[in-house]
Amino acid sequence: MARRALSFTTGLAALVTAGAAMAQAQEAPIQAEAATDPQSGDIIVTAQKRTEALHQVPQSISVLQGEALEQRQARTIADYAALVPGLSFEQGNPGQTRIVLRGINAGGASATVAVYVDDTPFGSSTGQTNGAILAGDFDTFDIERLEVLRGPQGTLYGANSLGGVVKYVTVAPRLSQWEARAQGGAETTKDGGTGYFGNAVINIPIGDVLALRASGFYRRSAGFIDAIGIPDDDVNGSRSYGGRASLLFKPSDRFSVRLSAVAQNIRVRARTAFDADPGSLDPIDADPFTGAAIEGENRYQLFPDRNRANYRLYTGTIDYDLDFATLTSVTSYSRLRTEDRSDVSFNDLGGGFTLADAASQLIYGLPTTDYGVYYPNQVTQKKFTQEVRLASPDSATFEWLVGGYYTREPGALFQRYFPYDIATGQPILPPPAIPGFSELVLAQLKSRYREYAGFGSATLHLGERFDISAGGRYSHNKQRTIQILDGALFGGRTEETARSSEGVFTWSVAPRFEFAPRSELYARVAKGYRPGGPNVIPPGAPENYPLQTDADTLMSYEAGVRAETADRTFAFDLSGYYLDWDKTLIIATFQSAAGPITADANGEGAKSYGFEATGTVRPIRGLSVVATVAYNHATLRGDTGNGGLDGDQLPFAPRWNANLSADYSWSMPGGVRPYVGADLSMVSDRPGNFDDAYRTTFGRRLTLDGYSTVHLRAGADFGRFNLSVYARNLANSRGLVSAGTFGTRPGGGIEVTPIQPRTIGATLGVDF
Repeated sequence: MARRALSFTTGLAALVTAGAAMAQAQEAPIQAEAATDPQSGDIIVTAQKRTEALHQVPQSISVLQGEALEQRQARTIADYAALVPGLSFEQGNPGQTRIVLRGINAGGASATVAVYVDDTPFGSSTGQTNGAILAGDFDTFDIERLEVLRGPQGTLYGANSLGGVVKYVTVAPRLSQWEARAQGGAETTKDGGTGYFGNAVINIPIGDVLALRASGFYRRSAGFIDAIGIPDDDVNGSRSYGGRASLLFKPSDRFSVRLSAVAQNIRVRARTAFDADPGSLDPIDADPFTGAAIEGENRYQLFPDRNRANYRLYTGTIDYDLDFATLTSVTSYSRLRTEDRSDVSFNDLGGGFTLADAASQLIYGLPTTDYGVYYPNQVTQKKFTQEVRLASPDSATFEWLVGGYYTREPGALFQRYFPYDIATGQPILPPPAIPGFSELVLAQLKSRYREYAGFGSATLHLGERFDISAGGRYSHNKQRTIQILDGALFGGRTEETARSSEGVFTWSVAPRFEFAPRSELYARVAKGYRPGGPNVIPPGAPENYPLQTDADTLMSYEAGVRAETADRTFAFDLSGYYLDWDKTLIIATFQSAAGPITADANGEGAKSYGFEATGTVRPIRGLSVVATVAYNHATLRGDTGNGGLDGDQLPFAPRWNANLSADYSWSMPGGVRPYVGADLSMVSDRPGNFDDAYRTTFGRRLTLDGYSTVHLRAGADFGRFNLSVYARNLANSRGLVSAGTFGTRPGGGIEVTPIQPRTIGATLGVDF
């Protein structure tokens, strides 16, 4: 997984040198009544920051309803990604996820897809704190729906939305309606252990104008990867737990205040990755040091890895109807804290040296066989946002929206190298038995990002069937970065400061023609952007080392058609697009007198084109069949300097993905409503991140094979009680979703992350 590493790589290199259509209108089976207009049956979305029917939105959108996600036990991105055409992901661990839409990913340190919870953005706007691989992966329990907006959303959603937006729409408190329900279940994973989970939600009306809604969840996922070196079973087990609370005050139809809080913790014992042969990506079959034969998926560990992530999000939303417009104010504060502790003893520094060799022998004169090096990487992202907007009432002639946005985002990246005792696998804590070893490396990156933006959009209705929407946004950001390096590797403390300032204008135009009820043609031209930023210049940097990077921008050209028969028994969706990505932000390698160093840089660009198609059939009452397919051709323009060559397919961007879903429900005497369902999903081959060392060694890029999965589910609603059973990955496909950097694992191996093996479970729910 590509991530930002501070410039202590310079010192390491010097040391070694010296020593040697899912559908745009995706409906059943992922449609639920709670998210539809009860009069028309239309799916309701807020993609354009106003409540409207999905078919009125002139762009490509997938909608996954909360009820359908719950039936599938789809709680994370890894669970629901296959349901969304054009969506792929890279995940080395729960809580460490990169989201990719329509192939827009070049492996940089900042995100290309924005994540929202209701109207609140979550995650860093820059790459200074590894925002690209720390996308908010919120649990989907008790959400109304998930909206996935494909293509750049720079006009209304701003920074980092050049690939699209993933938006969690939570269930609002309901006035005058009591609700309480709970659910629990257990599951077993092939070649692993047993997991279990529980969740509950309560909605409490307080008088006629106040309501409180609160939910909580706990999920323990079984591990299925074993460890050698220091032996252990199922080392990648994880836990995720948290909840949401929301208070709604609505004294009249014209005024409301909603206060919300979200908390989620993710705890992972060891990385969800096994050691593999770098050429075939098959699991290693022998201990890399003893040569002893092993079976299954194993990772070599002398010091256990650990990953933790904490999400906190607090939001206050005010809506006030002024007659001529609705005034909306959204104020939020969020914090993301992660700690990724990993063993870096085997990192290949070149010249036949690993990091443990360099630290133990060249600096301290110690035997490498006695001591290893572990690396705790701590990240803190904080984010304050304020958005104020005015939106006109719904109109048959002209609708408009104007607004302003501000964000302030301090962040910190804290990295150190510590010794550990290989014999015991225990860290040597200060004061260490090895004087000075604890001060081998200390690296800090403190950053601050501020942005001011003004935006507006309008829709002009030229008759009952034709309208045209347009919008624009100007964003200006200022950034400051302070890098502190200290430790024996650097010969003392250095502190460097860098600043940047930049403004970007984004816009969109989208005509739409409704040729029949719920059937329309649309086109859209839109621009999105991702902020650049400053680069701290390390000692010994070459002349071509960039002082800062410019924002990369993306132009999207899209056209689509949606159509549905009058009786709603058949529907289809089709969209095609061409994306022109300019000044692509990448992590590039530069040659200095001390050796290779990495930094953020602008590449020449990339392009992506393709289509998404969906067909929906409802031949009889209760039966729904949905087929989706997406094709994406995303390639690089120019060489990247880190192993990417002109014409290369972009990382983790499959050419094809497809899904076939079928759901059937019926009624039985006594009010019992059983249901059955199945999903068949396919993802084609995907190249890994650009990796010059891998390409030099094997003469090609690392590529993850395509795979297919089958999921089954069945259940029944008995009124107050409900029961369900499910089987995910029924055929036990061993698809891979991530690959590490070549040269960081023992014995010349590489670590790869698989999807979850066959998992069978059952749940029991109760309504109070």
